[in-house]
Amino acid sequence: MGRIILTGDRPTGKLHLGHYVGSLRNRVLLQNQGNYDRMFVFIADVQALTDNADNPEKVRQNVIEVALDYLSCGLDPEKVTIFIQSRIPELHEMTQFFSNLVTVQRLQRNPTVKAEMVMRGFGSETEDDNRRGLPVGFFTYPISQAADICAFKSTTVPVGEDQEPMLEQCREIVRSFNGTYKCDVLVEPDILLPDNLACRRLPGTDGKAKMSKSLGNCIYLSDDPKEVERKVKGMFTDPGHLRVEDPGKVEGNPVFTYLDAFVEEGDFERFWPDYANMEELKDHYRRGGLGDMKCKKFLLNVLNDRLEPIRARRHTYEQDIPGVYGILKKGSEAAREVAAKTLYEMKEAMRINYFEDAALIAAQAEAYRNK
Repeated sequence: MGRIILTGDRPTGKLHLGHYVGSLRNRVLLQNQGNYDRMFVFIADVQALTDNADNPEKVRQNVIEVALDYLSCGLDPEKVTIFIQSRIPELHEMTQFFSNLVTVQRLQRNPTVKAEMVMRGFGSETEDDNRRGLPVGFFTYPISQAADICAFKSTTVPVGEDQEPMLEQCREIVRSFNGTYKCDVLVEPDILLPDNLACRRLPGTDGKAKMSKSLGNCIYLSDDPKEVERKVKGMFTDPGHLRVEDPGKVEGNPVFTYLDAFVEEGDFERFWPDYANMEELKDHYRRGGLGDMKCKKFLLNVLNDRLEPIRARRHTYEQDIPGVYGILKKGSEAAREVAAKTLYEMKEAMRINYFEDAALIAAQAEAYRNK
């Protein structure tokens, strides 16, 4: 079996720069390199509903936003299968089967689940009236993610480093299923992280550890130049760098983290020829004499240069929304065929393929005839 890539995003809002450098940019690179057998990219609307069950319209409206972001970033539906999670009912059957192989205690130890619970305000209803109880669907979404990955026998999952605990949970489920049913139906996936460390967890514009839609500290791929300018100018920097002449810190400074994530060869020559590279710029900032606004202006030029072709492609796709839905429908039908084949193999291994097992039927018929 060759290399099969799968990755996706929850449709709870438009995608932002954290999504782009953490995974989207890498997906397009992988697509264009073509060194894989098949790539699946999906919109995880079922998982979005685990903490948006009371607001399904939010999820419904954002499916098209995520699809537009995918296409505007350069994902090509002729090379990549783009689908909607809820259109693949086989995934939900797999989730149920996998749930028998995972303990409650194991899910409680999952670092990603614990972090998401805190961020989204889930907790015991008796602890705080302002916090609602934890939905079972949200608690078990690592199992749903495992089904997404296993359904397509994915070997490679390009995501941010915060998803590594989810991948490990998936590997455990694969080993448990194959071991329990003495088969090799499922495949253990590997995570594919960006080579650039700055891309693995892009901080929010407010300096918080992670750019997040729920925290409101994002720069969206669809933001227009004025909105990007407003957000960049308001970015958190080194709080100790009060005057231009003060020495500044680049470690933990979001402006420099973003520059590390986005600056490419030729950017200094085009936008800030006073410096040859990032190290020269950082050295000047560290020793003092360089203002934050100059650094932000450079970052703004770099970001708009990257975002302009994305905006242009998005505008084109926005003129044909029925066509975008057509891409999603076609991709969902193709993805379902693959998932159905894997589910069939799983049921064979589990020996619950009753109607297809002619030997079982014949043997039982013979046994009852001989009673």
